[in-house]
Amino acid sequence: MTDATDGARLLPWTNPDGNPCFLVSDGTGYVARLADDVEDALLGLAAELIEEARRVLGARAWTPGELHLLAIELTEALTAMYRVAESRGARLPVPPAP
Repeated sequence: MTDATDGARLLPWTNPDGNPCFLVSDGTGYVARLADDVEDALLGLAAELIEEARRVLGARAWTPGELHLLAIELTEALTAMYRVAESRGARLPVPPAP
């Protein structure tokens, strides 16, 4: 998914066409801070959704509609978390070769 030049940060959102957005900066500007805030918010929403999924599935009294909605929400959250993990992983320093 990361196909920008070296040093570009994959942002946690896409453009209107669904293509990835990248930022080239030293990581201290407004857009970098906004991306950090969005990533944190996405992580928090995913944690809440995990708890909701546990509650719904634990009750063992769900409707097909509830399961369908849960699957949609979990897919969206997983997509966002994958994007965040890929972005953060790309920013990790590469360890020196042994």
